[in-house]
Amino acid sequence: MTTLVFGHKAPDTDSTGSPLIWEWFLNHTGIDAKAVLLGEPNTEAEFVAKKWGFTLPDVIKDVENDQECVIVDTNNPAELPENINNAKVIAIIDHHKLTGGLETKNPINITIRPLACTATIMHQMMGTAATKMPKNVKGLMLSCILSDTLAFRSPTTTPMDKELAEKLADELNIDLHGYAGEMFAAKSDVSAFSEAELLRMDSKEYEVDGKKFRVSVLETTAPDVVLDRKKALIDAMPTVAKEDGVDQVLLFVVDILSEEATLLIPNDLTKTLAEKSFDAKVSGDSVVLPGIMSRKKQIIPNLKLS
Repeated sequence: MTTLVFGHKAPDTDSTGSPLIWEWFLNHTGIDAKAVLLGEPNTEAEFVAKKWGFTLPDVIKDVENDQECVIVDTNNPAELPENINNAKVIAIIDHHKLTGGLETKNPINITIRPLACTATIMHQMMGTAATKMPKNVKGLMLSCILSDTLAFRSPTTTPMDKELAEKLADELNIDLHGYAGEMFAAKSDVSAFSEAELLRMDSKEYEVDGKKFRVSVLETTAPDVVLDRKKALIDAMPTVAKEDGVDQVLLFVVDILSEEATLLIPNDLTKTLAEKSFDAKVSGDSVVLPGIMSRKKQIIPNLKLS
């Protein structure tokens, strides 16, 4: 049976690239594997795949009973196929907090390490096989690290992530920061997406003090392109929340270059959340949060309503 490798439902560069990286590794070690996606990738992930000569993996909606699979870049059941507990999960490779709720048919290998990027963990797990990676797989790995660390601006960045990225860039003879700029420019081009698509593009579901939130992050070098659509985004939030079964959508527009986030404030619930979570003073329909860059390290751990 072919082992499927996939990440979360809103594929960013790490959740698109890491399945392809692990597909290469498993096939290299004699295991028939195939990378798939659980949703349409963002514009940066599309750019990266094209840059390194990859065809984007097929998008699947669910997994069949007893389907062998490896889960990467998440361990949260809310971000996985509905039938995941009936599949045959054989491994999880992740860098997020342990969420709980997954049930497996057998004991499995779980690797969760406090690094900025799943691809960095994969490099460690490969051992000497990492030296056999072809150029395009190295390019994917570099891209994943640059994306998840925001070119080392994110507080999630560790020395291991940075050291590996610099090593890969040297081996590929590529200007690391110049390439990161190309990636972020691709990520910032969101003109083709509807407001609902933007609110779901890079999002995760979390419960805070009894309220369910879709926590969405848009990382960009051109925040005005998104913020110019602020009214339309706020107007779309109730519909997206209702369709997705959450109480509220939170949208953080992360300005990569200024190293700050703007949180949209559509109502009193988000106003309270912003003030309690970030000690912010809110007086309008948005608030700037200096230094906030990471959903994993700075946003999710701080969310509270009381």
